[in-house]
Amino acid sequence: MIEVTTLRDGGQTVEAISAKLFGFLEAATTSLDIAIYDVRVRDSIEEQGRGVLARAVDRGVKVRLVYELEEPGRDPVPPPPTTDPSLLEAEPFPTHGVSTAFGLMHHKYVVRAGTTVWTGSMNWTEDSWTRQENVIVTLESQPLAYAYTLNFEELLKARTVESTGNVDPRPIDIGGISVRPWFCPGHGEALSHRIAKHLSKARRRIRIASPVLTSGPILATLVEIVNERRCVVAGIVDDTQLDQVFFQWQTNGVSEWKIPLLNTVLTKGDFAGKVSTPWSPGTVHDFMHAKVTVADDTTFIGSFNLSRSGEKNAENVVEIHDSAIADQVADYIDTIRHAYPRATPPDVRHAATHPH
Repeated sequence: MIEVTTLRDGGQTVEAISAKLFGFLEAATTSLDIAIYDVRVRDSIEEQGRGVLARAVDRGVKVRLVYELEEPGRDPVPPPPTTDPSLLEAEPFPTHGVSTAFGLMHHKYVVRAGTTVWTGSMNWTEDSWTRQENVIVTLESQPLAYAYTLNFEELLKARTVESTGNVDPRPIDIGGISVRPWFCPGHGEALSHRIAKHLSKARRRIRIASPVLTSGPILATLVEIVNERRCVVAGIVDDTQLDQVFFQWQTNGVSEWKIPLLNTVLTKGDFAGKVSTPWSPGTVHDFMHAKVTVADDTTFIGSFNLSRSGEKNAENVVEIHDSAIADQVADYIDTIRHAYPRATPPDVRHAATHPH
């Protein structure tokens, strides 16, 4: 069984999403392995969640949790988590913070009872539940759950994320649907090339939702496709975060070569851009946060931004070969991109704010 749930800015309530998440956790009979980047909800919701996990522990469920242990002084691109480690460490089950010295612990998954996986782009925060675009996928499969458990064991042993993500991306059959799990950073570069390969083979449609679009192999492949008009390429990005990336490209002298590639993709493809609120601790976190790619009938869903930094983070993606799921996700991307204006290429934005 595979189920995809999509979230829109303003499209669902805290109560609806917390009920879905807590219901998933409540159904655990033997174990819950949780890898989560960001946790922060109001006291009443937090109390409900604590109650769900406490009851699980009381009935003998083995609960374990790993989380992002933020290094002080990090540049907030991407925005840092709001998790309070002291609250997690006070829980009546083992918790483990993974250092971010070499990349983010960016997972948002749960392995339930060794048989079912909850994953996607959604953090456990109220803004993630109500003010961001996100995609959740649940998959019932013991072999898939085993792959995620292997990754979880890596995270439990890790001091930094660079030693994780080494689980091989072997194909798994789920009810006649081929699914392949990917984990970063161990297979980060391979994942980018895998996505680029499927994009290059697409002849009917390409749909992308990603906050940023900066992976070299993916950008280069998309440039070829839009120049050759091989198929319709459309999607949505977060304009505010792309502004920040563009500034970094201009100043670091390393990635400037990507600027014309990104401009070509945004201008010749049909991309919308959400102008989200710049990050600060007290602002609404309304980012375009979905991380999904559709190439014909293949869908990639997970926590992975289409970026070079994503390759270095602790991330996960499920590659799903199914036309119905691809249709659902492509329709979702079309719906959200039509809610926002066309993405503005970075050099145009720069020229507008820094006239010569």
